[in-house]
Parts: sequence; structure tokens; C-alpha cells
Amino acid sequence: MDHYEAEVIERWGETNAYRQSKSKTSKYTQADFAAAKIDQEAATELFVYAYGNSLPIDSQKAQEAVIAHREAISKWFYECSTEMQKGLAEMYLSDPRFKKYYEGRVTGLAKYVHDAIKFQ
Repeated sequence: MDHYEAEVIERWGETNAYRQSKSKTSKYTQADFAAAKIDQEAATELFVYAYGNSLPIDSQKAQEAVIAHREAISKWFYECSTEMQKGLAEMYLSDPRFKKYYEGRVTGLAKYVHDAIKFQ
């Protein structure tokens, strides 16, 4: 077990979301993981587009990105409710690893993603 897996088990190991994710991903091939990454990247690109075009967080495009983000998680990992997604949004700012992912795309994107998700 690597460091990240131990952290995930410690934080979420007793949750339904963790059990769902473990059940789904245990059957995935490398192609499945690649497809999941494509869906996640597509959602991120929607955020990049909305942010890059200075669209407000309540704009149709920004909220389409929020929905695509939630749907990708639900499709590939676990049923992601709006409330659960809002919890993830908090991590996108507070956990440097998640923040780095978004900030690596466009400076300021992590806050924009957070705010767009929290708006819903």
C-alpha cells in the first residue's frame, strides 16, 4: 500500500463513497482508467474555458463545468452528490496537491472551480 492509498483509507475508508470507488475501480483496466482521466480532463477544460473567458461562476458555461465534474466522478468512482462535491471543492483550495493541479492549468483556476462548485 502506498502513502496515498493509506491516506485515502484513513480519511474515507469507512464511507460508502470509498466502498463504491473501490468496487468500481477494482474491475478497471488501464483503458478504463485512461477513459476516466479523459472525462475528468474534459470537465477541467470546461472550467478553463469559463475562467479564461472571464465568465462569472454562475454562468451557464461555468455551471456546465460543475455538472460535468460531478458526473465524471459519479460515472467512474462514486455517486457524487452536490454536497459531496462541495466538500471536494474545499480540498481544491486547502490541499496543495489538488490546488497545484488546477493552478498548473491556469493561475487562479483552483479558486474559480471552488467558487463555481460552492455556488450551486
